[in-house]
Amino acid sequence: MSQPQLPQSSDSALARAQTSPEAPAWMRGLYAGLFLYLFLSALNVMSGGLGMFGDESDWMERAFAYGENPFIALMGAVLVTVLVQSSSFTTALIVTLVAAGDMPLGTAVFAIMGANIGTAVTGVIVSLANIRIRRNFRRSFTAALLHDFFNLLTVAILFPLEWISGAMHEQGRGLLTRLANWLSDLIGLEEVANPNSPVRVITRPMVELFEWLTGLATPTVMAHGLFMAAMGLLLMFVSLVFMVQNLRGALLRRMDGLFRTYFFRTDIRSYLVGVFSTVMVQSSTITTSLMVPLAGAGVVPMRRVFPFMIGANLGTTVTSILAATANPVSAAMTVALFHVCFNLIGTAIWYPLRRLPVMLATWYGRLAANATRYAFAFLFLIFLILPVAGIVLTELLIIHG
Repeated sequence: MSQPQLPQSSDSALARAQTSPEAPAWMRGLYAGLFLYLFLSALNVMSGGLGMFGDESDWMERAFAYGENPFIALMGAVLVTVLVQSSSFTTALIVTLVAAGDMPLGTAVFAIMGANIGTAVTGVIVSLANIRIRRNFRRSFTAALLHDFFNLLTVAILFPLEWISGAMHEQGRGLLTRLANWLSDLIGLEEVANPNSPVRVITRPMVELFEWLTGLATPTVMAHGLFMAAMGLLLMFVSLVFMVQNLRGALLRRMDGLFRTYFFRTDIRSYLVGVFSTVMVQSSTITTSLMVPLAGAGVVPMRRVFPFMIGANLGTTVTSILAATANPVSAAMTVALFHVCFNLIGTAIWYPLRRLPVMLATWYGRLAANATRYAFAFLFLIFLILPVAGIVLTELLIIHG
């Protein structure tokens, strides 16, 4: 009688794990810390390179200059956040532009919505590191989609509500903007210095090293910034591949119980872990991207990923609050508080109705695992093709029509 055959990929991986000698747990812990450090450094190397390019070419300000139209403000913020890989950076920039009077409050709030969508691209990119292992890729891509669909569905409801209610208001302010403005009038925060992110402090040596190395090979500042960003992207992929491999080892099995029984035991704990971990590193891009390989490796149950993602979305609003208190203008604080209200209202809507985003993410994650072209189609369609097409069509049909 023939023996039943298990899936070849999982069989071969299991056989290698059983026959090959395992590294000690302390060594795997060191590997995990090293790969995490390289991953965090890569994000800041990319951000530094793109920021250098942006300062030289003034491209971000010009991208937002078309923000007089709410739809263009939304799409432009998606593109900017995708390029800089940080909604914290984008929202802080928006707050700064509003404080300086370079961006009207009525459209800055729509740019905040776009930043929320754009920040979810990193999780999708991170999930591609598991593309060769179907089961892990399905879980990691589904986890990334939970973040995407929460933001997309929230924007689908709040964008038209804010646009229509703003059109009927004499100052052009929508319902959420008026709520945020009322809250900003209640809080009168004094001006404080914007503290450095702890992640930026510990990764600064790596960023400076890459800045020096890439500067040797480039003739202009703009080329320097682009080359540095490309090296950061390469470092991110390399560190992620090794991080995922390390997570599937003995350290993962030892941490499994702790993650399941404590940090992600309930939805409220998962939500609070998402909030506070993002506050600590001041970047939802980092925390949500770290959750993707954890979910892909099976460390975190999928039902706990969604509350973690929406908690991370709230945690990232701290950066815009800090930017607003460093630029104490009423409009700037209103934009920052709008960011808070956007995520709180989105949570109030979609956590009770979480079956819808979870069902959509699970369905598309399974589809992408069976045919990876759907994963790339989602990545390029949502984060590149639709924003560019939206801006072009709006310019042609509405502004110049």
